Amino acid sequence: MPVTYIYLILAIVAETIGTTALQASQQFSRLGPSVIVVVAYAVSFYLLALALKTIPVGIAYAVWSGLGMVMIAAIGWIVFRQSLDTAAIIGLSMILGGVLVIHLFSNSVGH
Repeated sequence: MPVTYIYLILAIVAETIGTTALQASQQFSRLGPSVIVVVAYAVSFYLLALALKTIPVGIAYAVWSGLGMVMIAAIGWIVFRQSLDTAAIIGLSMILGGVLVIHLFSNSVGH
């Protein structure tokens, strides 16, 4: 796996940690989770910037935001007991499908 994809995957993980901490910060009223939000997003944007050296911005952002949304929805469902209806599950499945199509079939991304 090219190092660029490792940067992108780590950026997604950092973004997911930051967004999870954002929920836990209770509108920035709790210091610990609030610090995690700022640090995790800074790390995420830095790693995303490294990935953008070789991955086109539209592709990198689509993968970063798409997988981030799916991961956050799963965390919200598991950790915060937020419900997902059928339409949400279908939509999230379509996002995953889109990311797979980009990764498997797009010539815009160097494999």
